[in-house]
Amino acid sequence: MKEQAGVTLEDVRRVAELANLELTAEEEPRMQRDLNAILGHIDQLNELDTSGIPAMAQVGEMLGGTLLARGEALRMDEVRTSLDRAEVMSAAPDTDGRFFKVPKVIER
Repeated sequence: MKEQAGVTLEDVRRVAELANLELTAEEEPRMQRDLNAILGHIDQLNELDTSGIPAMAQVGEMLGGTLLARGEALRMDEVRTSLDRAEVMSAAPDTDGRFFKVPKVIER
């Protein structure tokens, strides 16, 4: 396995801040260990030789027109007209005419 720098406690704190998580002092080293374990598994996957395996663009292409487990079929991806923006915005509780306005839910 390749040698990697690994996730530092500072990295854990920054990721927690970006994710708006409040980690305790006991949780930080555990999160560091878990993140480093995940990166170690990814390094192992990166060592696999996948040169003879064809790329899979979409699972839907493999299924074709077959029915799924609950009986529904995948629909064809086709271009259709979308909703009229003015009509949708006129029904919105608060809008600037172009976007929906919503209350702020995350305080920093």
